[in-house]
Amino acid sequence: MTNNQDTIYNVYLMPGMAANPLIFEGLDLPENFVIHNLEWLLPEKKESLNSYCKRLSAGIRGSNIILIGVSFGGIIVQEISKIISVKKTIIISSVKTKKELPFMMTIGKNTGLYKYVPVNWIDNVESLAKFVFGPSIKKKIGLYRKYLSVRDEHYLRWCIEKIINWDNEKVPKNLIHIHGSLDLVFPSVYISNAILVKNGTHAMILRRAGWFNENLPKLITESK
Repeated sequence: MTNNQDTIYNVYLMPGMAANPLIFEGLDLPENFVIHNLEWLLPEKKESLNSYCKRLSAGIRGSNIILIGVSFGGIIVQEISKIISVKKTIIISSVKTKKELPFMMTIGKNTGLYKYVPVNWIDNVESLAKFVFGPSIKKKIGLYRKYLSVRDEHYLRWCIEKIINWDNEKVPKNLIHIHGSLDLVFPSVYISNAILVKNGTHAMILRRAGWFNENLPKLITESK
């Protein structure tokens, strides 16, 4: 399906945990796709995921709203789609339900061990980059510094808790899931009903921007 240049789409981009909108710098979409960047807020003490997403959604306006989220940002945009009316939700390198969370995260939830994960390494760029983008990030890690702007320990603990304890069982309407076959954070073996990008990693929004530029316009505009 060709892109209808007369239709304006308001595309809201939500980066992954601890990352900033620069992770989307490689995207180059047609002019009728108006890009809006969403950025992480610091969570309030004991704030629920729903409350957090309501605060984020307050800044989302317009018609033909498209939500795109990466990793934990994918969970966030799904929760936002339960609060406001959107045309389509696209998640990248993320999960749709709690059943797609990897086994080790399920173990962490059932045992409560996730509560004891140290986060004092958050100021170490190498450790944070591998945690956010996956262990496949090995070379030129310093280059990833510019993508990581949220280094608050309370925020990171909150994110880990919300991911581990996410209990979603129902896939939102008009959702598209794009996932890398080599994703090590959310292994593809646990993922179903997704567009699988061959050799894509958890950081493919950075490494495979060409694929997204070629495919996102038609994925956004086509009717399911």
